Amino acid sequence: MENHWIATWGTAQQLAPAAELGGGPEMPDEPLDQDSDAPQPAPTAVSAQTVRMVARSTVGGTAVRIALSNSFGYAPVRIGAAFLARPDGPARLTFGGRDAVVLPTGAQIHSDPLEYEVPAQTDLVVSLYLPDEDVTPTVHQVGLRTAWLAPGNQAAEPKLRDATEFQSYLWLTGIEVLAPPTAATVIAFGDSLVDGMETTPGADAPWPSVLARRLTAHPGLPPRAVINMGISGNRVLRETDGMGASALARFDRDALARPGARWIILFEGGNDILFGLMPGAPDSEQATATDIITGYRMLIDRAHLHDLRIIGCTLPPIGGSPVFTPEFEDLRQQLNRWIRDSGEFDAVTDLDAALRDPAMPTRMPAELVSDDGVHPNDAGHAAIAEVFDLGLFRE
Repeated sequence: MENHWIATWGTAQQLAPAAELGGGPEMPDEPLDQDSDAPQPAPTAVSAQTVRMVARSTVGGTAVRIALSNSFGYAPVRIGAAFLARPDGPARLTFGGRDAVVLPTGAQIHSDPLEYEVPAQTDLVVSLYLPDEDVTPTVHQVGLRTAWLAPGNQAAEPKLRDATEFQSYLWLTGIEVLAPPTAATVIAFGDSLVDGMETTPGADAPWPSVLARRLTAHPGLPPRAVINMGISGNRVLRETDGMGASALARFDRDALARPGARWIILFEGGNDILFGLMPGAPDSEQATATDIITGYRMLIDRAHLHDLRIIGCTLPPIGGSPVFTPEFEDLRQQLNRWIRDSGEFDAVTDLDAALRDPAMPTRMPAELVSDDGVHPNDAGHAAIAEVFDLGLFRE
């Protein structure tokens, strides 16, 4: 069997948010060590500027290529230059043999393969030059790694001049490597509890990253990548305004189309309950347990149609949050019973059992949850990663 392309890193794309990019200092000499503590909003437009982003491989390979997405753009986007930073200097990325490329509206493109020995758990730095004015980016908002925006074409420069920091991914939606034939990819798919909201920026703390490190360290497993396809605010059934398409709408693009995908971990549904229970929410926003289960079944069927195994995750408690209600808890329990007992998932990981406080099962213990009572902190994400049976990913 020959080596094949698999996704080693990825992120789900959204439309750029309506927020302004604030000012910031020049990018330091050592960008990989300069993650800031507070996330900054993504730029709403890029004008004759260079954007530089950092992504971490979860498996290694002998060649690398990047995937750029204009899924939510209003117009074609011209990429004037693209570079991948390496220890021996920046390497120019080409597209069909050309240095520049036009990214059509709604499309995704790949760079040409670049022969480069990519180790697992290595930071890769991608720089893109956008020569046009007022280009609206397709973005992943919660990047949790420092990125930089700098004037002019500085894509090949080791240090950016007059750079401004933010923490999102613009257009960059995937990095793929040419990996051994036994290598495969796990897709972590869901909402903010997958995305890593409230984890420490720069710490690579979201549970998909921790799970990837567990898989890498396991001596009995072939190479297993884990890519994070979480979107904060995401719902199974409906689009969330300003946060992204529903799970049903984005599943093909963000999960099924990822090269090397063999398993999908589905951890979603809490926002479908929460948004419908918000005061003043219209009937169209409300979802019953039966509605959400129907959505789960559609995702399971689509995964199986593509010969992918899908692992269901129970929903953890949010009793320490001001948005908690008895109605939410009742629906959460209904969903969790179905996830555990229906037998429709190929496997189930009981995150509710792992994260709930034994003394108060409607909430997570203080040492595992952030101040909002909903989102696990770094320790909570580490606990999530530890629950998964690595044997699920053996074959």
